[in-house]
Amino acid sequence: MCGICGELRFDQAQPDGQVLARMLPLLARRGPDAEGRWQQGPVQLGQRRLAVIDLTARSNQPLVDTTLGLTIVFNGAIYNYPQLRAQFIAQGYQFQSDGDTEVIIKAYHTWGERCPEYLDGMFAFVIWDSHQQTLFVARDRLGIKPLYYTQSSRQFRFASNPQALLAAGEVDTQIDPIALHHQLSLHAVIPAPRTILQGIRKLSPGTSMTLSATGSISTRRYWELSALRPATPRSEAEWIELVLTQLRAAVHKRLVVADVPVGVLLSGGLDSSLLVALLVESGVEDLLTFSIGFEDQPEEKGSEFEYSDQVVARYPTRHHKFLIPNDQVLQRLPEAVRCMSEPMVAQDAVAFYLLSEQVSRVVKVVQSGQGADEVFGGYFWYPRMQQDQVGSDVDRFARHYFDRDHPEYLDAVTAAYRGEDHSRHSVAQLLASPRADTFIDRVLHMDVTTLIVDDPVKRVDNMTMAFGLEARVPFLDYRLVELAAQLPPQLKLASGGKHILKRIARGRVPDGVIDRPKGYFPVPALKYVREDFLGFVRAILDSAACKQRGLFNRRHVDMLLATPDQHFTRLQGSKVWHLALLEYWLQMNIDRTPSMV
Repeated sequence: MCGICGELRFDQAQPDGQVLARMLPLLARRGPDAEGRWQQGPVQLGQRRLAVIDLTARSNQPLVDTTLGLTIVFNGAIYNYPQLRAQFIAQGYQFQSDGDTEVIIKAYHTWGERCPEYLDGMFAFVIWDSHQQTLFVARDRLGIKPLYYTQSSRQFRFASNPQALLAAGEVDTQIDPIALHHQLSLHAVIPAPRTILQGIRKLSPGTSMTLSATGSISTRRYWELSALRPATPRSEAEWIELVLTQLRAAVHKRLVVADVPVGVLLSGGLDSSLLVALLVESGVEDLLTFSIGFEDQPEEKGSEFEYSDQVVARYPTRHHKFLIPNDQVLQRLPEAVRCMSEPMVAQDAVAFYLLSEQVSRVVKVVQSGQGADEVFGGYFWYPRMQQDQVGSDVDRFARHYFDRDHPEYLDAVTAAYRGEDHSRHSVAQLLASPRADTFIDRVLHMDVTTLIVDDPVKRVDNMTMAFGLEARVPFLDYRLVELAAQLPPQLKLASGGKHILKRIARGRVPDGVIDRPKGYFPVPALKYVREDFLGFVRAILDSAACKQRGLFNRRHVDMLLATPDQHFTRLQGSKVWHLALLEYWLQMNIDRTPSMV
C-alpha cells in the first residue's frame, strides 16, 4: 500500500525532476516508510512506500527489472501473489524480492495488457516498458485503489491523489459543470473519468490504459460485472453455503497475505461483527479490534458501543474504544478535508480519519466491512425503490436517492452552472446495463461498479491512508461480488436487507447486532449543524472566496443557513453541509498551496 506518481513526456523533452519533487510530499502520508524516484528517457516514476509485504528494502519502489526492461510503481496488495510467484519460478523467472510488486512485473511480461485479469487484489499500478517505450496503467476491478491523471499534448502525469497533480502544476482548475451536477445530486459521487476539476481525470475501475512515448493512448476494459441469474436455480441453503465459503476465503487471504499484524474496524454493525466472528472461527487469536464514538445529539446517538461491546463480550478480542468530543471533531475537520482526494460529504469521513489515527498507532493493516450494504442490499432505499413501480428505472431511483432534483439543483447554483440534468442522464445510461436481470439487479450493479467507488470505498481509502493504514475490504472481493450479483433480489432485500448475511451471522454474531435497525457511522454534529458547527459552516459559505467563486446562488445559501437542521437529503445528509464541504475543499486545495500535513 503506497502512494505513486509519475510523468511521461510526449514532446521528446527530458522530464523535470522538480515535478516529482513537488508531487512526492503530497503522497508522504500514504507511504511513510520509504521514498523512491527513477527516471529513464521520457519517463519518471516516484513512490512513497507503506511496507506491509516483504518489509525489506528489496521491495522498495520504483522496482526495476533490468533483464525484462520493466519498471513498476504500485499501490495496493495482490492476494494471490504467492501462487503466481511459484508459477513464475517454475517457468524460469528470477526474483530479487519476496513481495507482491515484482510478481506484477512478471505477470505483465507474461500476459501483457491482460495481466490485470490474473491479479486478485486491490491495485493501481504503472509499468514502463523500455523495449516498447510504452506506459501501462491499470486499476483494480472495484476501484478500491485510486489513480488520477492529467494529460496534454506535451505530457501525461499520474498520482494517487489530485493534490500531487496540483502540486506538479499546469492543471486546469476550473469547475467541471457536469461533475458539479453529480457532486450535488449523487451524494458527492462523480463517476469516472470525471472529477470536480476540468483538468484532472481518474481511471475507471476494471480498466487499463497503454500510452506510447509519441502520445498515442488506448483504453481497455478488462472486467465487467454480470448480475444475471445462473442457468441452474439454487435453493436458499445452497446460496448461503456458497456465499459463506467465498466470504471465508476473502477474509482469510486478507489476513495471511501480510507480514504485519491485521486488525478489524468494529463499528458495531452486522458486517464488521461478522468479520470478527469469521476471523476468530478461523483460528485467529488475540484479534485486535477498534471502535469509535462521538457525542450524542438529542435526535441521535453518537456511538454504537452498545453493539460492538456485545461482539467483544462474545469474542474476547483485544479491543480499543475511542470517544471523540465534538470540539475535537471541529478542530480536526480541516485536516480530514485536506486528506480528501475529492470533496466527500458523508458525515463519517472525519470519523474514519480520527479512528485511523488511533488505529495506526497499533497496526498497519485492518479489515473493514465496507461494501456489504451495496453488494448484499442493506440500505433502506433499496426496498423503497423496489416498491415504487411508477415511471422509468431512473425515475424510481432518483425519487429515493438523489440529494437534489434538477429544479432544486438549478436553484442552488448560479447561472454559469445551470444546464441539463446531467445526473439523470448518467444514471439512465448506467441503469440500462444489459448485464442485469431486474430493476434491483440494475440498481445494485450500478451501485457496486460506480457509486460505491466514489463514496464509501474512496472515503475509507483516503482517511485510512492519511495515517499510513491499509484497509482491506473482504466484502469487495471480486469473486464474492460476482457471486452475490447472481443472488435473487429477494434473498438480499428480505429480513430488512442483507438477508443472506443475516442467515450466515445467526449463531455467530449476537442477535442484538443482527436484529438492530440498520446503523451508520454516526457523527451527529455534522448532520444537525448547530452552534459552533453552524458558525464554521456559515464562515465558509459567507467567505469572500466563496462569493468570488460564484458557484452557489446566495438566496439559496441564505435559506439553508436560516434553518440548517430542516434541510436534509433523501439519504439523511445535511444540505447546507454539502455546499460548505465542497466550497471548503476548493479553498483548501485550489485557493491554497496543496498540503497534506
